[in-house]
Amino acid sequence: MEKLSYKTLENVGYDGYLLKDAKEKVLQFGEGNFLRAFVNYWFDLANEKADWNGKCCLVQPIAPGLAEMINEQDGLYTLHLRGSVNGEKVDDKRIISSVSRCLNPYQEEGFNEMMKVAASDDLEIIVSNTTEAGIHYDPSCQFEDKPAASFPGKLTQVLYHRYKNNKPGILMLACELIDNNGKELLKCVNQYIEQWNLEEGFKKYVNEECTFCGSLVDRIVPGRIRDPQEVARLEEENHYADPLTDVGEVFGLWVIEGDEKLNDVLPFKKAGLIDKVFVTPDMSPYKKRKVRILNGAHTGFVLGAYLAGQNIVRDCMHDEVIKGFMNKMLYDEVIPTLTLDKNDLLNFTQAVSDRFNNPFVDHELMSISLNSTSKWKARVMPSFLGYIDEYHKLPKCITTSFAFYIQFYRGYELTDAGLVAKRPAGNTYTISDDRDILEFYYNHKDDSVKDLVHAVCTNTSFWGQDLTQIAGFEEAVVKTLTEIEEKGTYEVMKECL
Repeated sequence: MEKLSYKTLENVGYDGYLLKDAKEKVLQFGEGNFLRAFVNYWFDLANEKADWNGKCCLVQPIAPGLAEMINEQDGLYTLHLRGSVNGEKVDDKRIISSVSRCLNPYQEEGFNEMMKVAASDDLEIIVSNTTEAGIHYDPSCQFEDKPAASFPGKLTQVLYHRYKNNKPGILMLACELIDNNGKELLKCVNQYIEQWNLEEGFKKYVNEECTFCGSLVDRIVPGRIRDPQEVARLEEENHYADPLTDVGEVFGLWVIEGDEKLNDVLPFKKAGLIDKVFVTPDMSPYKKRKVRILNGAHTGFVLGAYLAGQNIVRDCMHDEVIKGFMNKMLYDEVIPTLTLDKNDLLNFTQAVSDRFNNPFVDHELMSISLNSTSKWKARVMPSFLGYIDEYHKLPKCITTSFAFYIQFYRGYELTDAGLVAKRPAGNTYTISDDRDILEFYYNHKDDSVKDLVHAVCTNTSFWGQDLTQIAGFEEAVVKTLTEIEEKGTYEVMKECL
């Protein structure tokens, strides 16, 4: 069967939206599943809905990559957005045509082409998602390298070439999942300017004429379709083969931090995507919303749900007690601590329920359980403390989730793989966390409930404070943990409702 290409689509009589030729307005560092299911999708919609008439030229951030495969298919690939919306199963298929090509800068031709795009009059935007490790300063990078090994090093080379060709500054959108991603990237570029002794005029160009924006990206992207039977069925249905087929969830949100005037460059507002992709002067409330509601829900209920016998998130959403516990925690204890518009928070929380109920994704509770100590501190504790400040009492569900956390960590054997513990049903599981945390719980494995809770609450290296100083908290956790031992986590959840 022929691979996906413009010629193949013409031969099979495809009549969906396509944009074959357009200016390369975006230089994108990263060609993996996430960017293709997220950034390139939004630009594709902008082409269709706003006549943006732009293409994204992709760059492999590391030597092994997808450039050859992408170019074989004229930049085309099939995207499935799958999930649950208002309880209904959704599988939207779209051929993405916003990608022009992909360059491999580790080959001389690819490096030279990257520099040609850098100096182009058409270029307006640079986008990156080079993983959390991508934004880092590597002093071993040299200006003469073709290319510099680090992404910020490559970006500095690209911007310098643009500067030397007297082209206007560009808009830089960082999508890496680190705090202050845009600012951290600019910081790295300035370090290379200093290290490479580049002229003051270029430093001024980067810091005053270019705009480095932080952004918050939110879409779960499982990526490839792994079932050979489903791949065969789709090929038969589509009349083409597409090894670059990508899969993401239906929900998608891109919050870009910057001045409203960025909408003059970005096409998303004109395309009517303002509830999906938008510019805001401060994205911190949206990050807080995501961390406390989406991530906080995960950390708040999955450990108790796992001990109650569940294995994947979707099944938890079909259990009225577990889902009820999660919802009570979110609606009664988390949302009241947040400052965004109430309807916005309610809509986002409803979307979280749909996302957790995704019929296409088997999200394992054990994968969410990794590093739950730091996750509880970052995702749940701010809501816990905020609720106490607001209402001067303990939030029942969040307090219970802390007891679930302790119970989950009550292991009996420390191995190289982690701390081994046993579920009530008798099967074992292995807890993954920092070694010092696992050693702490192993050293306290024979403690009474009261002594264990005291040791956990007073461990300031875990929480940054002594939790026994919060009135009534230690006693409440002891009481709940005792009830968990007697009745199990499921019954304790039920009593919270």
